[in-house]
Amino acid sequence: MSTLGYTGLQDSASPLMEQLIYFHDHTMFILILITTLVGYIMINSSFNSLINRFLLENQVIEIIWTILPSIILIFIALPSLRLLYLLDETNNSSITIKTLGHQWYWSYEYSDFLGLEFDSYMIPSSDLNPADFRLLEVDNRTIVPLNTQVRLIISATDVIHSWTIPSLGIKADAVPGRLNQVSFLVNRPGLFYGQCSEICGANHSFMPIVIESVSVDSFLNWISISSEN
Repeated sequence: MSTLGYTGLQDSASPLMEQLIYFHDHTMFILILITTLVGYIMINSSFNSLINRFLLENQVIEIIWTILPSIILIFIALPSLRLLYLLDETNNSSITIKTLGHQWYWSYEYSDFLGLEFDSYMIPSSDLNPADFRLLEVDNRTIVPLNTQVRLIISATDVIHSWTIPSLGIKADAVPGRLNQVSFLVNRPGLFYGQCSEICGANHSFMPIVIESVSVDSFLNWISISSEN
């Protein structure tokens, strides 16, 4: 998760987020080159006291600064389209989880395991442990197995919410009466935090999301214990 003074993207915890970071770096590299070139030309022109009387209406320059931006846009558009289709792709998932947004908490249902379901509320600041994160900890975390394709079906019961985990590269609107679907794979264990990213009312900033990635054996053990309870 991001900490104080952290200005970059969060460390990736999924292949999708890795591709998003690669695309971000690719685009920023091109932007830095363009900014440097344009800045050099502007500074050089400002300090140049000589005048080229053949520069006005130069067809060669017109052709160059028309074709060159088109080529640059192609180098940006092709990776962007590839990434867009990767984000929308729904692979054969091993687990399906349904989440519903409420004012102001999330509820989860593991449809593959005997209707296991629970609500996830933010822990008040007065009940936090010293190592917990304020406004981010929940009483019931969403447990997912490591290196397993998970399908998440997202909706809402009242107003529009948005289920977001930045380190997984996931952001999907929870719209009442509509099912949105995302697919993700967590490739490292740990806790991954997110928050509702749609302004949904007075307590919008008090409905966090916590994903806990564990081994498959630990996940099955948690499922068996939760189903008995």
